[in-house]
Amino acid sequence: MVSVDSVSETAFDAKEQISQLRRQVEQLMSERVTPALSDAAQRAEAAARSAAETAREQAEMVSSRVREQPLMAVLIAAATGYLIGRLFR
Repeated sequence: MVSVDSVSETAFDAKEQISQLRRQVEQLMSERVTPALSDAAQRAEAAARSAAETAREQAEMVSSRVREQPLMAVLIAAATGYLIGRLFR
């Protein structure tokens, strides 16, 4: 038969192990996971800035080409509109 003391001791051991595991998880989170997430967030932010900068440069380039050659821009826009209209008809 199981004594009350052994059940109490087993329960205490289980609580102690759970507490120890909790501390280990918290330590891993603070040492490994949080810095990794921070690094990933910084990289994503840098990539987003780079993509925005590239898009801005491309838009400026297209805008300057349209100013330099307005007739060509109108012809290209008309041809593109015509082709899209033919595709979706």
